[in-house]
Amino acid sequence: MTQHPEAAAQGAAPQGGWQVIGPGLLVAATGVGAADLVATLVAGSKFGYALLWTVILGALLKVVMVEGAGRYSLATGRTIFEGWRSLGRWTSWYFGSYIVIWGFVYGAAAMSGTGIPLNALVPALSVTAWGIIAGLLGFVLVWFGRYALFERFMAALVGLMFVTMVGAALLTLPNLPALLSGLVPRIPEGGLINVLSLAGGVGGTITLAAYGYWLREKGWHHPQFMRVMRLDNNVAYLVTAIFVISTLIVGAELLYSARIAIEGNEQGLLSLSDILGERYGGWAKYFFLVGFAAASFSSLLGVWNGVSLMFADFVGQGRGLSSGHPDTRVGGKYYRWYVLWLTFPPMALLFLGRPVALILAYGVLGALFMPFLAATLLVLLNSDRVPAEWRNKPGTNLLLGLCVLLFGFLAVTELAKQLGGLLG
Repeated sequence: MTQHPEAAAQGAAPQGGWQVIGPGLLVAATGVGAADLVATLVAGSKFGYALLWTVILGALLKVVMVEGAGRYSLATGRTIFEGWRSLGRWTSWYFGSYIVIWGFVYGAAAMSGTGIPLNALVPALSVTAWGIIAGLLGFVLVWFGRYALFERFMAALVGLMFVTMVGAALLTLPNLPALLSGLVPRIPEGGLINVLSLAGGVGGTITLAAYGYWLREKGWHHPQFMRVMRLDNNVAYLVTAIFVISTLIVGAELLYSARIAIEGNEQGLLSLSDILGERYGGWAKYFFLVGFAAASFSSLLGVWNGVSLMFADFVGQGRGLSSGHPDTRVGGKYYRWYVLWLTFPPMALLFLGRPVALILAYGVLGALFMPFLAATLLVLLNSDRVPAEWRNKPGTNLLLGLCVLLFGFLAVTELAKQLGGLLG
């Protein structure tokens, strides 16, 4: 992996203090969007605190997968896509199809999802108008901004998300004995799918694989950064777990106890903001909506940057460029190609609706990504592609194997849902 000039300037030793926290927080913040908030609130509204243990399990599994992606990059000096290519051409065909279709559909979903809370805050503009503004703002920030600026902006959004949701949880005065009882693993009647979805949805999908690219942009490019990478990852998912637990508390205290059902989409978060406003005053409603907007926009911004780096590496590798070539880095030619793809073509979907065939392809390819990532990490990190000292330990293999089973089951469930929707 070619050393970036910023990396050389930082010297050999990791920086101290909070400066060591960064790429992991980007992965976690990007992965926790509106859909994850809704899934957690619905789980809390249905089962109270019974699925608290699932949130912790989900965070642990994501820690293992992100650590694996980071360890591969630091130990080998290669990107995760280079690792996938070493497993055969089929990985390039799958990833190429996935990233093109996924980006087109996700771009529209991210803009629309960010437009919903902004419209609730300022109704003078429609959801579509706010979505387009959010997309354009994300475009400008990642097109012209360097990694350091991007990281600081994301940290501010994470702060807003965290303060808002933890504050909402504290407002509800959680029942501590009931909360602690949720640490005992059990599956409520009819709750299996919620258990699996909640464990699988805590903190990211494709952006887990972007971690190695953000490490590179940060200037962490060598095994000597392994310890600080693990600290970064652990702190990031601790913050994520607290954030998601707070969401579950809000669902349990405000919805489960009052037997209030909300919609299983972003509109459910608007309903929750209304409930907070009715119970605690208008300030609570708008406080929550600001956090909702921060969570949605952080996901948009993280994808605009991180997945664009993955696409740039994919194209660069296909064109025979060396790893870390300027065209594949932040601000590079291929990076900007994907930023354009994420921003402008998807705007048409905001006006034209959701084409069935495209949504079906998006669902199928997306469902397969997490088991694909878990399985390929399991192979790569147990092979001679990685120096012996950095290969998996038995406990890591066990947890990655659990990831393959969990995400494989969720993939089958999602495929059945997609096909059922097509046939039904």
